[in-house]
Amino acid sequence: MKVFVADDVSELGLARLQEEPDIDVKKETGLSEDELIQRLQGADGLLVRSQTKVTRHIMASAPHLRVIGRAGVGVDNIDVRAATERGIVVLNAPDGNTISAAEHTFAMLISLARHIPQARQSMLEKRWDRKSFVGVELAGKTLGIIGMGRIGTEVAKRAKAFQMKLVAYDPFLSEAKAQGLGVTLKSLEETAASADFITVHTPLTKETRHLVNEALLAQMKAGVRIVNCSRGGIIDEAALYDAIQSGKVAGAAIDVFESEPVRGEHPLLTLPQVITTPHLGASTVEAQVNVAVSVAEEVVNVLLDKPFKNAVNLPSLTEQQKHYLQPYLELSEKLGRFIGILTDGTVSHLELVVCGELKEDDMPFVSRSVLKGLLGHRYGDEVNFVNAPVLAEQAGLKVRQVYETGSRIYTHLLTLTVEGKGQRHKVAGTLFNGLGPRIVDIDEYPVDADCNGNLIFTRHSDRPGMIGGIGSLLGKADVNIAGMKLGRKESGGEAVMLMTVDKEVPPAVVEDLARLPGIHRVKAINI
Repeated sequence: MKVFVADDVSELGLARLQEEPDIDVKKETGLSEDELIQRLQGADGLLVRSQTKVTRHIMASAPHLRVIGRAGVGVDNIDVRAATERGIVVLNAPDGNTISAAEHTFAMLISLARHIPQARQSMLEKRWDRKSFVGVELAGKTLGIIGMGRIGTEVAKRAKAFQMKLVAYDPFLSEAKAQGLGVTLKSLEETAASADFITVHTPLTKETRHLVNEALLAQMKAGVRIVNCSRGGIIDEAALYDAIQSGKVAGAAIDVFESEPVRGEHPLLTLPQVITTPHLGASTVEAQVNVAVSVAEEVVNVLLDKPFKNAVNLPSLTEQQKHYLQPYLELSEKLGRFIGILTDGTVSHLELVVCGELKEDDMPFVSRSVLKGLLGHRYGDEVNFVNAPVLAEQAGLKVRQVYETGSRIYTHLLTLTVEGKGQRHKVAGTLFNGLGPRIVDIDEYPVDADCNGNLIFTRHSDRPGMIGGIGSLLGKADVNIAGMKLGRKESGGEAVMLMTVDKEVPPAVVEDLARLPGIHRVKAINI
C-alpha cells in the first residue's frame, strides 16, 4: 500500500507509517493540484496538514484513495462531503494540540495585560520608556470564555491559578460541570457585558462566523481586552478595528485571521494596541509530534482494517453494517444537527427513541451519530463519531436511549427530544425509499419534509396571507423557494413550516422574516 505525504508532517509521525512493512511512504510538499494528482496515482492514503487543499477533483482523480489524514484538528482544507460520497475515511487529531493552544492563549493574555511585545519593541529602538507601558493585573479581573471545549477548559484552569473570576458561554456545558470548573455560566451577551478580558474558543461554523460582531462589542465593558487563538472569522475584524479605534476595546491579541497568510496592509496590524502572531497556537514541538503520530497511527489502522477512532465522516463499521446501517446514521446525524440549531441556549438532556427495523445492538452507533450532529453544530471539527459521547459527558449532557420494536405508522422512526433551561424541543425522522431522510414531526406538528441543504423553519400564526408574506420577502431578497411543507394541529391556531431554498439565507433576511406580523420564530438551518 502507498501513503503520500503532501505537507511538512513531523518525522516521528512518518516513522510510525514506515514501521509497517506493507506501507510505502512518499513525501513531497508544495505541489500544485495537477502535480498532486499525478503523485496520488495508486495511492491508498494521503496525509496533509493545513497547506494542501484536498478537493473533490483530486479525490475523483485518485480512485484507489481510502483514507485522508489531517495532522491537526480543522479539516476545512478537505472536501469532507466529497470524501464521504466516495467512501474515503477522513481522520484528524483533535487532542494533540490542546495544551499548546491553551498555553499560547495565556501567553497572549499576559502579553496583552502587560504590553510585553510593545515594550520589547521600544527597547529595540534604544528607548527606555516605562510610562507608556503601564499594565493591568489579571488577579481579581473577570475572564469571559466563549466556548468551554477542551481548550477553553484548559484556559479556565490556568486563569484560576491567576486568581481570575471566570464567566463562560457554552450551550452544552451543564451547571454542575461549570461549578466543578469554578465557572459561572451566562448567556453570550451576559458574558460579554461582565468580562474585563474575553477569550474565544469555538470552532468556525456558519453559526459562529462573526459571533463577536459590532452588536456584541457594543455590549462589552469599556476598556475590555479580547484574545482570539481559536479560528479566524469568529471575530468580525472590521468591527474590532472600529471598536479599538473608538477606545471601547483597550486592546486585542490575535493569532488567527479571516484570511491567511496576513499581509502588511491588514488594518489590525496598524494598531499599536493589537498584538498579533502568525497562527502559532499549535506550533510547539510537542503538539506537532502529537498530531503527527496520532493521525499516522489512525491511517495505519484504516489501511490494515483495524479499529480506528478519529474519523470525521465515518464510524468504524463492518462491511455488513455499512450496507444496512449507513442510511440510518445519515438520518441520525442530520436530525441531531437540526435539533441542535433549532434549540437556543443550554441543552441538558437528550432522549432518543428508535423504532423499527434496527437491532438494539445498533443503538450505540445511532446515538453517536445523533451526538455528532448535535454537538458538531457548536463544536465543529472537534467532534467525531468516537469522541462525541465523551464530549457529551464532559459537558454534563444526560443521554437516554430507548429502543422500541415498531411504530404504528412508520417502518422505522427516530425521535429526538432535548431539554434545557425553560425549553423543550422534539424532532422525529424516518427513511422513505427513494427519498432518503425525511423529517416527519417538529414539536408535535406533523410534517413531511426533506432534511437536506438550506432550510428555513418558521413557527407562525395559521392565518391567510402568511405564506404569501414570507414568499414575497424571500423573493425580494433573491432567495428562491424549492419546496415547502406545513404542519398544523388545528385551523387558525399555530403552524410550523419548513422550506427548502436554493441558497444560504443571509442573517439580515432571517431578521426581516422574524419581524413579519404573525411570525413567532424563524431559523435558517443548513444540513
